[in-house]
Amino acid sequence: MHTPNAAARGFTLIEMLLAISVASVLSGIAYPSFQGVLHKARRADAYVALLQVQAAQERWRANHRSYGSVADIGVRTASAAGHYRLEVQSADADGYVVVATAQGPQARDLSCRTLKLTMNGATVTHASGSDALAANPAPANRRCWSM
Repeated sequence: MHTPNAAARGFTLIEMLLAISVASVLSGIAYPSFQGVLHKARRADAYVALLQVQAAQERWRANHRSYGSVADIGVRTASAAGHYRLEVQSADADGYVVVATAQGPQARDLSCRTLKLTMNGATVTHASGSDALAANPAPANRRCWSM
């Protein structure tokens, strides 16, 4: 009769199920944190796009008496990586409002779905929110606009 020694034994079904359970609990904890970091990294796409709109608006204003629309200033209506849709909501001689709205997987960034940059005279205001109102309180607004 052959008796297997302890070194030749494999994992039991119970040990394997326990290892899988521990791995799934750890991944369940880590995945939401990973998604938060991913959303924050994708916001850089909106920041760059908004800075490009800001620079294009200043170039347009240097040659005209007012700020212009997206078509006037010649910028794309989507950010470079496509995570945000860009829209100039208003533009006149004194300033403009440009909004970056998350789309695709980035739209799951609930509290920072909309980033709004307002230029009024020489004052730039940043706002953010989950919808077109961009009405986050100051702490959440700072978190959305921080890199």
